Amino acid sequence: MLDSQHQQKHYGITSPISLACPKEIDHIYTQKLIDAMKPFGVFEDEEELNHRLVVLGKLNNLVKEWISDISESKNLPPSVVATVGGKIFTFGSYRLGVHTKGADIDALCVAPRHVERSDFFQSFFEKLKHQDGIRNLRAVEDAFVPVIKFEFDGIEIDLVFARLAIQTISDNLDLRDDSRLRSLDIRCIRSLNGCRVTDEILHLVPNKETFRLTLRAVKLWAKRRGIYSNMLGFLGGVSWAMLVARTCQLYPNAAASTLVHKFFLVFSKWEWPNPVLLKQPEESNLNLPVWDPRVNPSDRYHLMPIITPAYPQQNSTYNVSTSTRTVMVEEFKQGLAVTDEILQGKSDWSKLLEPPNFFQKYRHYIVLTASASTEENHLEWVGLVESKIRVLVGNLERNEFITLAHVNPQSFPGNKEHHKDNNYVSMWFLGIIFRRVENAESVNIDLTYDIQSFTDTVYRQANNINMLKDGMKIEATHVKKKQLHHYLPADILQKKKKSLSDVSRSSGGFQSKRSSLDSSCLDSSRDTDSGTPFNSPVSTNKSSNPDSPTGEAERNSTEPATVIVEKLPSVPPAQGLSIPVIGAKVDPTVKAVSSPSVCTIPTVVGRNVIPRITTPHNPVQGQPHLNGLSNISKNVTPKRSHSPPTDGTSKRLKDIEKFIRLESAFKDSQTAEDRKRKPMGAIGGESMPIPTIDTSRKKRLPSKELPDSSSPVPASNIRVIKNSIRLTLNR
Repeated sequence: MLDSQHQQKHYGITSPISLACPKEIDHIYTQKLIDAMKPFGVFEDEEELNHRLVVLGKLNNLVKEWISDISESKNLPPSVVATVGGKIFTFGSYRLGVHTKGADIDALCVAPRHVERSDFFQSFFEKLKHQDGIRNLRAVEDAFVPVIKFEFDGIEIDLVFARLAIQTISDNLDLRDDSRLRSLDIRCIRSLNGCRVTDEILHLVPNKETFRLTLRAVKLWAKRRGIYSNMLGFLGGVSWAMLVARTCQLYPNAAASTLVHKFFLVFSKWEWPNPVLLKQPEESNLNLPVWDPRVNPSDRYHLMPIITPAYPQQNSTYNVSTSTRTVMVEEFKQGLAVTDEILQGKSDWSKLLEPPNFFQKYRHYIVLTASASTEENHLEWVGLVESKIRVLVGNLERNEFITLAHVNPQSFPGNKEHHKDNNYVSMWFLGIIFRRVENAESVNIDLTYDIQSFTDTVYRQANNINMLKDGMKIEATHVKKKQLHHYLPADILQKKKKSLSDVSRSSGGFQSKRSSLDSSCLDSSRDTDSGTPFNSPVSTNKSSNPDSPTGEAERNSTEPATVIVEKLPSVPPAQGLSIPVIGAKVDPTVKAVSSPSVCTIPTVVGRNVIPRITTPHNPVQGQPHLNGLSNISKNVTPKRSHSPPTDGTSKRLKDIEKFIRLESAFKDSQTAEDRKRKPMGAIGGESMPIPTIDTSRKKRLPSKELPDSSSPVPASNIRVIKNSIRLTLNR
């Protein structure tokens, strides 16, 4: 037992917080957790698992046949052809053992050095095309990680490709060996990364089965609470896996029910942007780019770094914004409150899995609509628009009057009656909290520029990849909570409200804090919308109480303010950008005949900024407010600039385990055995000195995925209709 405990201390970059073993009650709570998860389809039965194994076996044989055929066609000696090999590796949720019913499989095709990537996308693609059981075959060769997608005997598969600098691929090949990356191009390295990270995570957890059950629970919770989406700035599967793995390292003997609770305990108190590390980053002579804030200025702006354990180490959460981090930390604290009650016998696990009250939580929303004239065009268009929504969130965050821009990851079908030209419509909703301005009776807020810069980015990207088709539109509308019934059916709004009211009763402290937050913002004040005339896409015949304090304002402003951007055919070419001047009174239903006015609009909102460098890990400073509103009653703080720190400020950081602080923070939640443990002092292992900046209200560096901001907005046949989104918020 002593030897076992000694080994457990080597999981992760610090010693465990507790080595306590589970008690009988912990096993009971774990079984109840499993029972609560079953209705959501998170567990596959034996038949489905076996079917996946059969399909992967078929695919592996296809790969070996194809590589053998390619080797013959390239005149390799028969002795080499006989041993050339080839192999399919899985990664992602399937490899981790946490996939759900009907989930796809992420797979990697590994080939020897004489097989080219072009062979994979040509001859192997053709082989798949003629294979029985293959459906919906498509190649995405220009993706960040090039992939072939298909359905094989009813199982969806995403297959990426990598060729290694070796002559044969054996069945016992270990991809965790860093030397496998030598002499590879960047696309192969990216393709290998998924497998290497997944395998490394599994090697760094004390108990794989407990890890898997805990991860299933956390992933289900994140999806139910609307914070599972790497694309939209929340966390994706690999990030959630690493957070759970870190929790398992800190409590190596705990049962899954305990680990779920400890997960919320640890990450509700984590001092972001301290990085989450599963092991100390290792040096390598391969000279590949790795996450290192000491070297890369852009890495210092990452708000919630979770670092992959395999070389080259990367931050899996570079999309996280101020708003999404705020929402996630708030959810961690809510999860802690609920699991506290569950483990005290005052509630059950179903409470943890209730959906949030997104449509009751905010007073103001932006409705983002993407529409197209055909189903095929709509699928393409929606995919692009959704991938850029985080740009809109960033633009809104930089608005000096906005505290929070919370995007709901779930999209909804739009009302076709309001989009008669386009039959295929999708909507996303962003909840907005406005900042209080001291000593101001009313504030005029103009969101036009923030939204227009987002639509420019989408159209620029669509133009760069030749996606634009006739009828593709983006529409952004500001609405109040009471206007949501124009967009969503009553059952969605009522269902959300009902399920959330129960949660509020179970966590009164949390909800009261949320209420006090709302009451301190302009978001809770009376308000009116004003702007240039436009046609509302929805009917707004909504009665308001004339005797209410806001009745007068509401009668004067019942229509949502809208910006519509659409692609129209046969518009005469113009010099420069085909964009009317902002604020022009243009009816969106009228098509202009003459060339529109010329103006230049940058994609990044320019504002007066004041750089400020701080160390956000000062214990006196403590954890910032969940909502980033600790200074909400003060005058509006200018946003920070893009400039990285230049004074060399740095601090030797570890993972969260500044154990002296952690021990006191966790004291009330630990068992009697935990309380006997002495606070940790110096922790073994070398840490990274990481320069950081205060990121509570900052400007992010432009995403590397976005097109060059200097590239023009497509102008040849696109008409951009600009209407103002302006609102006046009163006390």
